[in-house]
Amino acid sequence: MAEGSNLTRAGMRRGPLMLAIMAVALAAWLWRRGGTPPLGEIAWWCAFLATTLIRIPHAKKAAAIPTRASHVDRQEAWLMLLVTAGMMLLPFLQLATPLLDVFTIALPRAATSAGIALLVPGLWLFWRSHADLARNWSPTLELRQGHRLVDTGLYAHIRHPMYAAIWLIVIAQPLLLHNLVAGLGAPLAFAAMYALRVPREEAMMDRHFGELYAAYARRTGRIWPRFTR
Repeated sequence: MAEGSNLTRAGMRRGPLMLAIMAVALAAWLWRRGGTPPLGEIAWWCAFLATTLIRIPHAKKAAAIPTRASHVDRQEAWLMLLVTAGMMLLPFLQLATPLLDVFTIALPRAATSAGIALLVPGLWLFWRSHADLARNWSPTLELRQGHRLVDTGLYAHIRHPMYAAIWLIVIAQPLLLHNLVAGLGAPLAFAAMYALRVPREEAMMDRHFGELYAAYARRTGRIWPRFTR
């Protein structure tokens, strides 16, 4: 418990540092690209800023609620670091510096259009899933005091709409950035997190909510609605 709480507090303290890095990267990108940045890169920045603005108020609220149970360990910390690198740090390196230019690839304009099309439902799902969870959301494997099982809104149909949203966003990333390393880093990192975290997250919910969660899991899909029961 103590280790999990310490890791969570450390993550919260890194928030201002991440915002500072983002501001520097954005300024460097604008200076580097000049007045005609590629449409895909503009779309990526808009999506990144949107997800940041959606999550910040929920992160502040979550930090103010005492933890009821924590299952955060070193594996969880490494997974969070891996996803941060794939979805944020590698794109920043590509956009703000020439370090990853050697991995640039040429994609047709249709690829950028497809990436933008994926962002629209992805961002909506990201916003709506946070709104539906409200005070029950946590960025890590934790349950807050007063945590309840949310089975309304998007959660009436799928158990992990937030992961569904992130899947759409990370699949869009290589279509927007046109860079093998910066583009593919996000889906590969998130695939590792999804594979390793979701079973643990569902086991945590099952331990704390018992048959209530088991019945909920039987009538819903993970990231896609279950049409047969």
